[in-house]
Amino acid sequence: MGEEWLYQSWAASYIPVAKVLRTLAAEGRSHLLSLGITPVLAAQLDDPHSLSGMHHWLGNWRLRADEAAMAGNLALGRHEHRLATAALADFERHWRHGGSPVWRELIDAGAIELLGGPLAHPFQPLLDPRLRGFELGEGLADARHRWGHTPSGIWAPECGFTPGMEIGYAAANVTHFMVDGPALRGDTTLGRPVWDSDVVAFGRDLQVSYRVWSPKSGYPGQGAYRDFHHYDHDTGLKPARVTGKQVAGPDKAPYDPELAATAVTRDVEDFVETVRRRLIDESARIGRPALVVAAFDTELFGHWWHEGPQWLEQVLRALPEAGITVGTLADARANGFVGEPVQLADSSWGSGKDWRVWAGDQVQDLVDLNGDIVRLALDTLDKMGAHGDGLRDPVADQLLREAVLTVSSDWAFMVSKDSAAGYARDRAHEHAHAVREISGAVAAGQLAKARQLAAGWYAADGLFPALDARRLATSGPAGNLGRGVVTEGPA
Repeated sequence: MGEEWLYQSWAASYIPVAKVLRTLAAEGRSHLLSLGITPVLAAQLDDPHSLSGMHHWLGNWRLRADEAAMAGNLALGRHEHRLATAALADFERHWRHGGSPVWRELIDAGAIELLGGPLAHPFQPLLDPRLRGFELGEGLADARHRWGHTPSGIWAPECGFTPGMEIGYAAANVTHFMVDGPALRGDTTLGRPVWDSDVVAFGRDLQVSYRVWSPKSGYPGQGAYRDFHHYDHDTGLKPARVTGKQVAGPDKAPYDPELAATAVTRDVEDFVETVRRRLIDESARIGRPALVVAAFDTELFGHWWHEGPQWLEQVLRALPEAGITVGTLADARANGFVGEPVQLADSSWGSGKDWRVWAGDQVQDLVDLNGDIVRLALDTLDKMGAHGDGLRDPVADQLLREAVLTVSSDWAFMVSKDSAAGYARDRAHEHAHAVREISGAVAAGQLAKARQLAAGWYAADGLFPALDARRLATSGPAGNLGRGVVTEGPA
């Protein structure tokens, strides 16, 4: 979690994945994939503090590799030194001005479709419609500011959906979004217009996606690949290969890059054949050309699965060679891979494919907290607006900024999955405390104190400086209030 996790993912996933896409684009290849980047991550990859920290982290990685070599593990040290040196050179050449120039170059080249999302990654079905609409609009505006493009597609946080959201999407000019396969009852061979709208939901094909990465199996667990969990405590490097699922860490065999490369070639062939068979079978079933949507967390490629970027590059070459058309979600929509409308129900890609991760008993305290804080923030903002002069107000901006940070989906996820749960609760309550402090000062007419508090919290939580509370709608879109949309818990 925190900065260390960001730097690990940046080094192991974002740098090599961007390099793969840049290499393929230089060969004249385009429309390679749809890449979702959340506004929070985009902000982190552009932040001067993160850029400085990342540069230091990469240099430290190379020093740790040298320490491993001097300690007697020459093979590990040499391998990691090569990786660190290449990553450092790539970072200094392409990333020193932030992530936005990297992604913008790929967008401008037509290599990728970039998917946006709501501002601070909320679980949208549980969110007050006014705040939901604000976060979506601000998230799309943030993308335009960073990349010069407003996404027409989004990766909805946690693939969360409740009926009525499609109308909010249409109002924001979002034409397509992702859901998990079970939300479409497993029939993911075509995108589906949602309810009465023209907004298309694309479903993740679990049969194909789970071939790569599933809760129980998938390529990264094969014996030749580098083991993610076992590491050298002195250097933090990972010296072993998986070897076997029942083999304890100290008994695992040393990592062998050549052995892993052979496994990559094998698994590329398996994936291409899996996709080919799936397309043939599904096209025959529906009587028209079918679609396969394979979707993964970007961090699979490199962070969780060390060899993932190698596999991705080879797959993006091998699929066209096998006669399979590769494209983005926008391509699929434009080229007519769309079927009949679907009455999409409450869903997510979390455990149970419902909302239990973000609204279950184990996080009911956070659900209640979110409801209370959002009501307090909106009520306070409404009163401030009624007596304001129409100028931008840093107090209102910070109040809204702290509210959207309070309701980030990550806090409930971390609690439900028991992953740094204490940290997650602390973060949620810290942002909630900021909302209460600022709102209390406003309610008491202590405007100087409110400005002082807002300035202090902005120094700590200055994410999204372009956030402007004046863009918060006075009431939610009518469509967002229909079909049983709820704000505090699942229907």
